Amino acid sequence: MPPTLASLVQHSALKLVVRAGEDRLDTPVRWAHVSELADPVPYMEGGELLLTTALTLDAEDLEAMRRYVRRLLGAGVVGLGFAVGVNYEEIPPALLDAAREEHLPLLEVPRRTPFLAISKAVSAAISADQYRAVTAGFEAQRELTRAALAEGPEAVVARLAAHVDGWAALYDTSGTVVAVSPEWATRRAARLTPDVERLRDRPAPASAVVGGTDDRVELQSLGTGRRVRGALAVGTGAPLGTAERYAVHSAIALLTLTTERSRSLQAAEQRLGSAILQMMLAGQAEHARAVAGDVYGGLLDAPFRVLVAEPAGGEAAAVEPPLSVLAEALEAAAARAGEAVLAVPEGERRLVVLAGDGGAVVAACEGYAEREAEDAGVVVGLSAPAGPIAAATAYKQAEQALSVARRRGRALVEHEDLAAGSVLPLLADDAVRAFADGMLRALRDHDATGRGDLVASLRAWLSRHGQWDAAAADLGVHRHTLRYRMRRVEEILGRSLDDPDVRMELWLALKATGEGTE
Repeated sequence: MPPTLASLVQHSALKLVVRAGEDRLDTPVRWAHVSELADPVPYMEGGELLLTTALTLDAEDLEAMRRYVRRLLGAGVVGLGFAVGVNYEEIPPALLDAAREEHLPLLEVPRRTPFLAISKAVSAAISADQYRAVTAGFEAQRELTRAALAEGPEAVVARLAAHVDGWAALYDTSGTVVAVSPEWATRRAARLTPDVERLRDRPAPASAVVGGTDDRVELQSLGTGRRVRGALAVGTGAPLGTAERYAVHSAIALLTLTTERSRSLQAAEQRLGSAILQMMLAGQAEHARAVAGDVYGGLLDAPFRVLVAEPAGGEAAAVEPPLSVLAEALEAAAARAGEAVLAVPEGERRLVVLAGDGGAVVAACEGYAEREAEDAGVVVGLSAPAGPIAAATAYKQAEQALSVARRRGRALVEHEDLAAGSVLPLLADDAVRAFADGMLRALRDHDATGRGDLVASLRAWLSRHGQWDAAAADLGVHRHTLRYRMRRVEEILGRSLDDPDVRMELWLALKATGEGTE
């Protein structure tokens, strides 16, 4: 504890006597300053015990003393020490009354107590307090280091909360609470997620102070580079002292080292994951299982989904690569749910993920895509559920879904949606339309001369699966007329309508140009 007026009064060698302001003796003293100026305020910083003999004061004028006392209080002076037996045998009544009116602590300093003794006592107490704080800080650092090495980040958070006599919480890059202590602070920590997200958007290192109704919370980013890897929240009932500040700084360093070490291990896992993925896509599922061992749990045995993601636009212009943000969000979801996930970057433009079907990772991906839809940060294709031997097929499905997502301007498309829906939306592509226009142009040119209605006749005949009578009835013509028109179609296109591929291409061309519906 720093020195207070009370501790100075209790100092047996100083013999100080309290004459006013008895209710404010618990105020800390930052320094003891001697001044005989009538107005010492310009030289005050706040927190001082001012010592004077009233050499230049009009100490017997009540109004003058009232102004003097008020200015001292306004400057943050915590107490006034008045030496008796020098210029005045006792404290002048005017000064005494003014101090009592304003509740300024007024200490009577006996003649045999030099001001230097008081200054030394304050200095010694401050030095002792700083030494205790440093010693306590080093002890906290040792304890936190032992906790980090033996038990991990959760233990560091628990020890830190005990040292600051408050609570502490660790957040991942997504702003989700990873560890909190004590347990009662869980809900309080969860409410700070928006503040952590704002801190994440600032270059590291970054900090913020959040004031609550019951506590004061300091947020500190974690990470050695410019990107934030996580955050630490420390909640206390009052501003942190020196010892507590040492403990917080030690915890930040240890958690940052833990985070960076985790990143190094993650990079090694990614290299392993890349090899495993290549084996899976090559149909070597058994070899992939043997190489993976227990690293990915039962992921390679249970039904999984393949996710392929790419940046939606110019990734270079983004503050943070969107694929990295997505990967971290999925890995955080897997960690919270206790699931295994295999996330492998393919260069800087593609991310491939294997995740358990129906698990938290797939749900997190869908949620992320919905949130990022307006910003178009990433485009994602998701395969149908597959087993180990069908990994290559699932990868192709994810690529196909990704291609459709790009064409439709959507953040995420699932392959199952394509299989369950119509193929017609897939025709909304410039290349398909160009092909369709080229295929039907000759028929349109023929119809434009007024020599027949070949396009409408072709549409009716194809829609009736080549049934002459039904198609002729739809057109309101004789079936011989329809047969003649179909021969003209074959002559103009130079292709036979007996070929099912030709019929399919013509029908899709009509659909792609909007001429396949009446």
